[in-house]
Amino acid sequence: MTRASDTSGRRPPALREPTRTALVFGGTGQIGAALLARLHHAGWRVEALSRAPRRAGSGLRWLQGEFARLPALPGACDAIFSCGPLDLFSFWYAEARIECPRVVAFGSTSLATKRSAEDPEERALAARLQAAEARILDAAHARGAAATLLRPTLVYGAGRDQNLTRIATLAARSGFFVLPRRACGLRQPVHVEDLAQAACAAVDSAASRGRAYALPGGETLPYREMVARTLAALSPRPRLVELPAPVFRLVLRAAQAGGRLRGLPPGAVARMREDLVFDLAEARADLDYAPRSFAPTADMFVPAR
Repeated sequence: MTRASDTSGRRPPALREPTRTALVFGGTGQIGAALLARLHHAGWRVEALSRAPRRAGSGLRWLQGEFARLPALPGACDAIFSCGPLDLFSFWYAEARIECPRVVAFGSTSLATKRSAEDPEERALAARLQAAEARILDAAHARGAAATLLRPTLVYGAGRDQNLTRIATLAARSGFFVLPRRACGLRQPVHVEDLAQAACAAVDSAASRGRAYALPGGETLPYREMVARTLAALSPRPRLVELPAPVFRLVLRAAQAGGRLRGLPPGAVARMREDLVFDLAEARADLDYAPRSFAPTADMFVPAR
């Protein structure tokens, strides 16, 4: 028997999935901006936090405020994403009354790499990250929600990081960049868009609930090679100068005295010879994580307007 609804010969319209809603903290940061673009492409409706007024976009509403002075937030959403300071987010989330089944928060592999650092400030950072992760997982469990924690390695791609973009900026300005010899510690630079993909995948991954993942880039290479590829992406190409350790230390002190390297962590130079490598197998299995190799272009070191 033919259904009455089929007499026209046309198929009934497909049922559309309801639009999902997200609350995004750190949406103006380098990872957050890439995440907003991916959520928009996937059809999410997003409310994102910003300190300064911003123009709304299609499916995007900006809420002006910060953790110290939050605006009115939605009472419920389908997912919360944190792309900013993990400790501040963790304190807010532990006390929040928002109804939300999924939380995805970015931390850092510094939790592991700086846990035994010589510098007490770096050890304190690792401790804060660890405490923040525990706070989020405990709060999610207590309210029947599920949290996933993501730990990127060395982030690049938006021209706003304090590592490769800083190197590219200094080298472009002076025409050269100086490294100590044997700066051969292994690195895994990771592109912001690969991180955004992982965050979106985590929302729908049952296996990722209550877990933390290292998110390295798709290629492991020596520190020197990473810098060399960064310089090769610039035009004109700056020279890479390698100096004996004693000479490099003198040059470094002069640069710091002149304010060129203000904010450089004390252990950063020593770590140039250390391997900071993480396994992506678990992220690949649970998040279908397939990050790109490190093939930088000049636009990756220029902040988007």
